[in-house]
Amino acid sequence: MQLDVQMEKTVGDFRLATTFTLSSPRTGIFGPSGSGKSTLMNLLAGLSTPDSGSILLDNEPLFDKERKINLKPEQRGVGVVFQHAHLFPHMSVRRNVLYGYNRTKIENRRIEPETLFEILGIDALLKRAVTTLSGGERQRVALARTVLTCPRLILMDEPLSGLDESNKFKIIPYLNRVFSEFAIPLLFISHSMLEMRMMTDQTLVIDKGRVAQKIATESLARSSWSGPAKGYVNLISLGPPKPRNDLFAYRWGQTNLILTEPGTDADNLFELDAREILLFKRHPEATSARNLLKCTIKQIFTSGNRVRVELDCGGQVLIAQIVPESVRELGIREGCRVVAAIKASAFNRIF
Repeated sequence: MQLDVQMEKTVGDFRLATTFTLSSPRTGIFGPSGSGKSTLMNLLAGLSTPDSGSILLDNEPLFDKERKINLKPEQRGVGVVFQHAHLFPHMSVRRNVLYGYNRTKIENRRIEPETLFEILGIDALLKRAVTTLSGGERQRVALARTVLTCPRLILMDEPLSGLDESNKFKIIPYLNRVFSEFAIPLLFISHSMLEMRMMTDQTLVIDKGRVAQKIATESLARSSWSGPAKGYVNLISLGPPKPRNDLFAYRWGQTNLILTEPGTDADNLFELDAREILLFKRHPEATSARNLLKCTIKQIFTSGNRVRVELDCGGQVLIAQIVPESVRELGIREGCRVVAAIKASAFNRIF
């Protein structure tokens, strides 16, 4: 997928003027409220019309002011999942999800509905009324309805913002399975860095109607100091655990991580606050921490009295957050060796 955009749009006192090219299958549109994220989505989907410029998807013009091309939303092959599911209340779940599929030309149908239902875990919901669904269930049904139109690109506009934390983390694995299984390019719009990191590989940062930067999502997260807690959270994917006395051992690269939390027999995602990682110049003689990892310093990010240290732990990456005084005392610099100590209880399982 290649998306080439060069357009302008003025709405009241707000002006969007943006030029970019995207080829990553999972791109985030990130920025604060009022930065222009939803305006951009509406223009791409054909729900609003640019004042000037062009939008090309795989070299096909969806909009071109000079050539007087402006395809209708249903002609663009662009699916949209909104913050609110917008399901048809008078239809069952099955009729909702098949609504677009039944209107898609047979030669364009490349996704088997039953396979999608299984991946999204909505098999048991198909006979229910949509008014009986939870927030997370409604979003999965809305996604299924959009995917079954077999779009060339899906836009998701703050789809998780209306969910509480537990439901948000429950739905993300379903979303990732769908986009991996069917290889549908995704533009994911959010103001949550954590959501961005879970859903995207590359991010367009939008600020005051303009693209401030295009950057790998993890690079943005590691260098950004925004957010109320002003802390970085490591996201660590681990496979099935093995019991180790009263704890649990997870394989992580060339070593094991010891955690207090049990996981499932499939994939598990844990978060680890960068401030929970202690750094030592050499292996400590004794400590209550169950994880002692030999690491090499890759990069150092500094902001005021906080320093983030990027660690290479046998090919795996962690970010630790310390203070400048610790940097000086430990002689921390790029390329030097340290030992990272992490308590077994410091890991929090997301899903």
